[in-house]
Amino acid sequence: MIYLPSTAMNRIVNPSETTQAVTKTAESHGLLHEMIRSFTTLARTLNLSHAVKELGSTRQTLRRHITQLEGIKGVALFTVEERQYRLTEEGERALPEALDILARGNAWLNRSVRHVDGLQLFNTTLPNGWCFWQQQHSLSRIWNSPSCLMRETLRSWSMSGGDIESPMMEHVRPYLIVYRHTIAGWICVEFGEQSFFVKWFGWAKARSSVGRSLGRMPGGDDFARMLDQPFHEVQTTQNVRLDHVFTLVPRESDGTLQPVNYQRLMLGGRFPDGSLALYALVEPSADVEIFGLDQGKIVQPSAEIMVNFDPVNAKYER
Repeated sequence: MIYLPSTAMNRIVNPSETTQAVTKTAESHGLLHEMIRSFTTLARTLNLSHAVKELGSTRQTLRRHITQLEGIKGVALFTVEERQYRLTEEGERALPEALDILARGNAWLNRSVRHVDGLQLFNTTLPNGWCFWQQQHSLSRIWNSPSCLMRETLRSWSMSGGDIESPMMEHVRPYLIVYRHTIAGWICVEFGEQSFFVKWFGWAKARSSVGRSLGRMPGGDDFARMLDQPFHEVQTTQNVRLDHVFTLVPRESDGTLQPVNYQRLMLGGRFPDGSLALYALVEPSADVEIFGLDQGKIVQPSAEIMVNFDPVNAKYER
């Protein structure tokens, strides 16, 4: 195996070349978007001809972009053997953030992402009328919320140390959706019998969805990546995040879209073997606050989908 930067094409990037590249960092910023597009496309195809065709570019331009990135970062992003490209370890580490930068950049240009009081607001609307709005909120909102379930889930998670099998989680676990991240994406491994998913879609669909990867919403790759970011953040950091969401979701088999608004509390956790998990508590609520959303669209959740939690009768160790 010849371990060389792809764009060097059988030569090593020496320190003087790297220094020269670094001095050109500022002028290269104008090309940053195109350089990252070249990098991520080649990383996905691992074929120069295919990447050039997809980008509508030239071999010379693509190679120049990779050379610039490798020079500025001071590392090899690809290896090349018999014209076959492979990501180096540094390339593998750089790829997720490069994809995030592209997704955030495109969303920003489309006015789909912004910050409100330092927290993320994300929305998209398609020509057919489908929309998705998501605004992150401070956890302090939980303390001021009438939702006992939100407060109790946060308390139980903290007392349990994130352990899904802890007795401290028993009384809130029926309301949670439990996820695991795999190479195929986010997999639902458990739907609590009192969870919103079960109430909205029915127990039969919930049971049939266990072990399957999440279906992708409309909106394209950038939208999907923006939606995945909070999941990855919470699971990786083993932290907590609160979002308010409004969207349109089909409920019946005819696929008719219905409006739904809810609070979603996500918590990082662990399975018995120590592997990482993510818990989501979704609670329908008309008390959602999303900047820029027409409040006339907010609907009052029907009694059949409301989450009923009685903290007085909940059995747990205090």
